[in-house]
Amino acid sequence: MPMTHSPEIHAKLIERIPDVTGRGLHEWFEALDEGPGLVRCSDRSNWLADEYGLPRWYAHAIVAEHDRRRRNRSIPAPRRS
Repeated sequence: MPMTHSPEIHAKLIERIPDVTGRGLHEWFEALDEGPGLVRCSDRSNWLADEYGLPRWYAHAIVAEHDRRRRNRSIPAPRRS
């Protein structure tokens, strides 16, 4: 069953990812880019959650943000610290 969040919840999840996971978005985006070539959002979310032990809602938010930024290249990717 697909998981969707309101824009407000999605923004809060994305904001909390570095604190909750110990990794920045750029690291999660790299993991997705280097991971298996799964096409469906749910498959990539499940893989991310299973591979890295993430809660499903955070994995879904990471995948959704990754897809959103790839669709809209005008939004800069997060910079490494």
